[in-house]
Amino acid sequence: HNMISSPFSPVTLSDTMMRLCLALALVAASSAAPVLSTPVLRMRGGGKYFPKLPDSVKPGVLTGQAVKDLLAAAKEQGYAIPAVNCVTSSSINTVLEAAKKFNSPVMIQFSNGGSQFYAGKSLPNDKDKLQACVLGAVSGAHHTRMVAESYGVPVLLHSDHCAKKLLPWFDGMIEADEAYFKQHGEPLFSSHMIDLSEEPLAENIEITAKYMERLAKINCLLEMELGITGGEEDGVNNEHVDNASMYSQPDEIWQVYKALAAVPNSMFTIAAAFGNVHGVYKAGNVVLRPEILGSAQTYIQEQLKSKDAQPVDFVFHGGSGSDKDKIEAAIKCGVIKMNIDTDIQWATWDGVRAFEAKNHDYLQGQIGNPDGADKPNKKFYDPRNWLRAGEETAVTRLGEAFADLHSVGTLL
Repeated sequence: HNMISSPFSPVTLSDTMMRLCLALALVAASSAAPVLSTPVLRMRGGGKYFPKLPDSVKPGVLTGQAVKDLLAAAKEQGYAIPAVNCVTSSSINTVLEAAKKFNSPVMIQFSNGGSQFYAGKSLPNDKDKLQACVLGAVSGAHHTRMVAESYGVPVLLHSDHCAKKLLPWFDGMIEADEAYFKQHGEPLFSSHMIDLSEEPLAENIEITAKYMERLAKINCLLEMELGITGGEEDGVNNEHVDNASMYSQPDEIWQVYKALAAVPNSMFTIAAAFGNVHGVYKAGNVVLRPEILGSAQTYIQEQLKSKDAQPVDFVFHGGSGSDKDKIEAAIKCGVIKMNIDTDIQWATWDGVRAFEAKNHDYLQGQIGNPDGADKPNKKFYDPRNWLRAGEETAVTRLGEAFADLHSVGTLL
């Protein structure tokens, strides 16, 4: 064969022709093929599952980085996650139904007393073990995990206030988290709250930091309380606390932030007091000062020498009955979660009450009603009917709360 000289290796003429034909064929094929669109770059709000949320945020229970991403998105987009206390599978389903209906992420949380009720008030619940409380919280968490994804919404699983005397409950839930982590690579719960606000600040921080170290190892977020939320909830009565303790100071918040941020892989939120009160009280009896949170953000930003104007993720306790302008101001100061309980309790009861009032004459016995002495009343006293009435009014009221927090439609 004839040879064509090359600085690298000899190439035959037939080889050259073959390569030339192949190149022409590729050009022809490319000209005939459709032009591919430029790949979409996934930003932190560019969502695989939800258009305005990061790819990590998916339907079902979130943990770890997905929790951080959701809370960051809420802060960036100006809304707070509704956190609703649940005491039965019915109340869990109600919250999930509302989240789906109003296209909102949601947090399902269990208090100590609510957890005990979930397991059953008749079960043993020794003060040094609180085993019924542990069992109820874990049972509620598993129920939520089983059904949440089917509702198509992102869900945070959380435990509410845990005072020092309730630490056996806290330890039991974390043990369940650690066991779940070994098996699934994530904790059972998304987060937990420790509330040592009644203890001296130094002790509060010391114990909280130790729990942060433990939770950080399993990618679980910790919420802590600083200052005292007034009012009464779940057997904890703070109606007569010193007024000064209901308002946290920026330097106190900084001390907490500094201690928890020093823990590797830590994720935490702070329930700083700004006049919050559990329950619903007459207008004027509660003086909320969300500007305290804004001052703390500025102070901590200066300490960190950070470009982030809101380095702290705050949570809002005692939200039921709060003025809408105060909720708005709190969100603008970095609140990314607000607790909702009392208003939903009333809404649930109001639905049951209205059902009874409407069907009163059909609920006075198993047999006999205005339609006839031998007519059965089962379809009226069947719990599925009057419980459902309470669920429906609770869903409606939850929609109002979601709107106050600007979370409605954030999944669209």
